[in-house]
Amino acid sequence: MVPDHDAAAVRPLTLAWVGRHLGAGERIVGTEALHGGITAEIRRLTIGTRDGGTRDLVLRTFVDVEQAQDWLNGEADALNLLTGTGVPAPGLVAVDPAAAHCEYPSLLMTHLAGRTMLDDEGLETRVPLLARQLVAIHALRPAERPREYVTLTTADTVVTPKGADVAAWAAAIDVIRGSVPSYEGRFLHRDFHPGNVLFDVPPARPEGARITGVVDWVATSWGPADLDVAHCSTNLALLHGPAWGLRFAEAYEEAGGVPAAAASERLYWRVRDGLAFSEEVQLVSQPWREAGRTELTTQVVEQRLDAYVTALMDAPG
Repeated sequence: MVPDHDAAAVRPLTLAWVGRHLGAGERIVGTEALHGGITAEIRRLTIGTRDGGTRDLVLRTFVDVEQAQDWLNGEADALNLLTGTGVPAPGLVAVDPAAAHCEYPSLLMTHLAGRTMLDDEGLETRVPLLARQLVAIHALRPAERPREYVTLTTADTVVTPKGADVAAWAAAIDVIRGSVPSYEGRFLHRDFHPGNVLFDVPPARPEGARITGVVDWVATSWGPADLDVAHCSTNLALLHGPAWGLRFAEAYEEAGGVPAAAASERLYWRVRDGLAFSEEVQLVSQPWREAGRTELTTQVVEQRLDAYVTALMDAPG
């Protein structure tokens, strides 16, 4: 995520709430707004410790978001479930989902080292790492399952981009008019994509990249592994080109992931996720531009989405 010092101020009630969850002798000595998310305000808080050192926390705040309470309860539950699993997720410090203490619903968590990587350079190294990380997430078997997955896109809400391959899009829409395939449930991140994965990349050695964290567990749920695969595939297709969306699905299987056995079932989830992006291209592309991918205009992203959906429909079974 990208820092913005001008938007870093923490509201007074929230500031007091955070203070009550710090250790003895600790205080906030710096704040920094992080951009890259869509629905939440995210800030890095630098905490001065009693011994003169510092540590960082991350504050997520939802302002005027109807689902905020459910989302924060879900994320808090997910972070607790992930503790000790080996999946590099933040640790929960405190949560105020109903804004009983803060101006708005908020969650405080530990800060993870690393940074998001959205550039094309080093992608051939990062895609297998992303695939292996997603396989590890899907391998989790928590004692208590998270909520069932939700997908809101319907055949009637899809927005076919201007200039798109109309026949391919009509065929894709017909795919999701069909019944939902049966599936074996898995633990899903539900918003797994490069913008929610942190990397450490040695200077001048992109092949030495490693994942240091997976963030944004707000939508954690239980459902088909193919849905997570599809979501990351679509993001990669829009960020780097349709071929990378297709490549990620292959990398997931190479890493030991088990997608649906039938090609028609795999296609259903991949098409469904791709079509979902048609409704919010401008919304999802703006954070990428803010992060430095200024060439990813709404028009460019729409063109890549069209090419990806067409490639899915043209791909052999």
